[in-house]
Amino acid sequence: MARQQGWFALILALAIAAGSVTASFPLELGLDLRGGSQLTLEVQPAGEITRVKSEQLEAVKAVLDRRVNGLGVAESTLQTIGDDQLVLQLPGEQDPTRAAKVLGETALLEFRAQRPGTEQEVRGLQRLKRQVESILKSKQERAISGESPSDDELDKQQLVEAQQAFGLQGSVGSEVEQLEQLNEKVSIKIAELFEPTSLTGKDLVTAGRQQQQNVPDSWEVTLSFNREGGDQFAELTQSIAGTGRLLGIVLDGRSISEASVGEQFRAAGITGGAATISGNFNAEDARDLEVQLRGGSLPLPVEILEVRTIGPTLGAENIRRSLIAALSGLALVAVFMVVAYRLAGLVAVLALSLYALFNLAMYALIPVILTLPGIAGFILSIGMAVDANVLIFERVKDELRRGNTLIRSIETGFSQALSSIVDGHLTTLISCAALFFLGTGLVKGFAATLGIGVVLSLFTALSCTRTLLRFLMGYQALRRPTNFLPAKQLPSSLA
Repeated sequence: MARQQGWFALILALAIAAGSVTASFPLELGLDLRGGSQLTLEVQPAGEITRVKSEQLEAVKAVLDRRVNGLGVAESTLQTIGDDQLVLQLPGEQDPTRAAKVLGETALLEFRAQRPGTEQEVRGLQRLKRQVESILKSKQERAISGESPSDDELDKQQLVEAQQAFGLQGSVGSEVEQLEQLNEKVSIKIAELFEPTSLTGKDLVTAGRQQQQNVPDSWEVTLSFNREGGDQFAELTQSIAGTGRLLGIVLDGRSISEASVGEQFRAAGITGGAATISGNFNAEDARDLEVQLRGGSLPLPVEILEVRTIGPTLGAENIRRSLIAALSGLALVAVFMVVAYRLAGLVAVLALSLYALFNLAMYALIPVILTLPGIAGFILSIGMAVDANVLIFERVKDELRRGNTLIRSIETGFSQALSSIVDGHLTTLISCAALFFLGTGLVKGFAATLGIGVVLSLFTALSCTRTLLRFLMGYQALRRPTNFLPAKQLPSSLA
């Protein structure tokens, strides 16, 4: 009796703990339930690499994963599909444009020294770049405030001449888009006037950002090099200190900042292994650059094949339909079990309720990102849990028909059904493991929820159901064979 009470107390404690966990840790919903964005990316071969191999795909995935984490998008998933594609899911993200920009760029950072004799050309390009950036900023500010355009900007003829100089004549798009194209070309042209060095982003330890002092709404990106990178940076700055030549900071072939190195650094260069990039960044641009640099440069270029957005309304509708399906299935199973197995069926319904509570608690603790296929796996695992109870109760009914007492029939039913239950659950677990380790994306979610459900089904069927039945059999009014089997099916000795 004491042992039975101990098991009952344990199950009650587990139920209370599971309820507390479910209330404290909300379930993480996947893209199809919460809404959000999905990006399909393809890794492109480049240089000597003519075919993307699995190790190269994993290297690209590792870099992209660091960038996604840097973006701060919660519960994102990045998975490989086939030989050269990746699928990124961003639950809750309704505007994937910024994420696509940050993920798609290679982020190859280079530190270059200005080529001798290019001073005048660089100054002219810098002047044009500042002018274009100033116009773009003022246009964007007026677009937000709704003000009308001013007349103190580059006139149409100047814009056309600048576009022709960089091979952009006849470019299409709005004036803002044309200015952005021109700014891109100017940045590339400036980068070409600086000669590459051995110092690149591979020598970075970390990157950060901070607001520039005395300059409102202007941010800068801070860099920290490893020992080798710090030595190379000191040598590079020493070679151009006091010469009038500039230090160019180039990202993906575009110059983002050009800095002068003073005469005071001629002796030893800039030591300490730290540097700052100031390129008139706003907070968002500085954050994006920090994410790219901290994530590292992509070993191979990435092309974004598809951007798909699922609205929160559709996600809410999916949740509603899933809940209706799950509750309807549970209700039908409960009615069937009570009708077919009477008191034992009622015990099975209580055990299934505990089973569902334990499942939800496990999903919250692991955590499992719940998707539509995941809900399907959960509902299917309920079927497995019911199947175990059916095997047990059919054995109990067989024993009662043979004339055994009720208590002996219950104990024999559990012992004889054990091997069949374990075998059935074990084969399902093997299938779940195969789906999880060989499948991708939503298939893994289905396998995970089904696998968790199968393990918990064993516990509830063999422990919870037995403990609840033994507890109820402690009451004399319930200890009647007719609570398990109709009187006409019972031997005369038990009826």
